[in-house]
Amino acid sequence: MEPNPKEILDDILGLLGFVVTIEESGTADAPVLQVHTPEAARLVGPDGQTLEDLQFLLNRLLLARSPDAPRVTIDIEHHRAMKEDHLMQHVRAAADQVRQTGRPVQLEPMNSYDRRLVHQAFKDDPEVMSVSPNDDSRLKRITLQRRG
Repeated sequence: MEPNPKEILDDILGLLGFVVTIEESGTADAPVLQVHTPEAARLVGPDGQTLEDLQFLLNRLLLARSPDAPRVTIDIEHHRAMKEDHLMQHVRAAADQVRQTGRPVQLEPMNSYDRRLVHQAFKDDPEVMSVSPNDDSRLKRITLQRRG
């Protein structure tokens, strides 16, 4: 029997004492669980770390039960969407600066998910491109520069 991510997450949060409502969306290959709770700030945690940890734990449990389990994304009160919007506003402003001055702009360090969002945003941009360094640091910096 295939594990049900929504039920497992509901059980985990219930055992931790949270009262939640969980909505399922996304696709079968990329499910998204949107958690609604009056205690959203506690579940998101500082800089979203508790949210990331909860998502990691759920995905580990799912993989332990079924090696084919799809990776589930957890969001709490649309925290991820708001964070992504804020990041992309900042990045678009930096890209405008590159367009106006012609000088490269180095962005703050970010995790792999955020870097992927930035690279996707500029893959088809005719004027600005995003470049990541080839080092082994966990949080890499992206540089926006003019296409040459």
